[in-house]
Amino acid sequence: MRKKLSVKDWPESEQPSARAKDKGIEALSDAELLSLILKKCTYEQTEVDVALEILNKAGGLRQLFDLGDLPEAQRIQLQAVREIGRRVLRQGIIGQSFVRSPQAVTDYLSASLRDLKREVFRVMFLDKALKILGDKDIFFGTVDEAAVHPREVVKEALLRNSSNIVLVHNHPSGKIEPSREDYEITQKIKAACQTVSVRVLDHIIVGENQYFSFSERNQL
Repeated sequence: MRKKLSVKDWPESEQPSARAKDKGIEALSDAELLSLILKKCTYEQTEVDVALEILNKAGGLRQLFDLGDLPEAQRIQLQAVREIGRRVLRQGIIGQSFVRSPQAVTDYLSASLRDLKREVFRVMFLDKALKILGDKDIFFGTVDEAAVHPREVVKEALLRNSSNIVLVHNHPSGKIEPSREDYEITQKIKAACQTVSVRVLDHIIVGENQYFSFSERNQL
């Protein structure tokens, strides 16, 4: 009888868990993520008992990702669960109308940005009919003129044949009120996009279970 193949027989650098450690959980394919979730447990306790202990220690599901003393294998499994959830929400908005699916868009943005410990500046790309083509994280760190380059936003919009864009970033503090830099960079990107007939529909700031929309507040 032929031996069944296992990822444990692959070169270590190509195994999903090793790639997750080296490249980050975001670098894994959907199949690699799922393989981490389906790994057999070898605990002396049942999986339910172990899960309950971890949940009690963390204080809830959202706090799981902040536990720093979990074994590395468990931490990667939790990251895989979060990444699968993020991708499911993302797939739910691609091809949908930005105007007609505000809740789906808000759910996706909140789930993917709300709990991050650093600021991420994301751009959503839309076609002429306001259908969502995709999104991309453009910048990381504090949103200011030195970090955010409008020409990079314009370049990416043109590469994707996008007629409209939505700017998004998170506030790790949980507060959603825009800073002076938020207002300034919004206007700079808006002006740069106008030169190539790309329209900025909104700038959304994601905080703790809430968001701030420049468009809804008539401040775009």
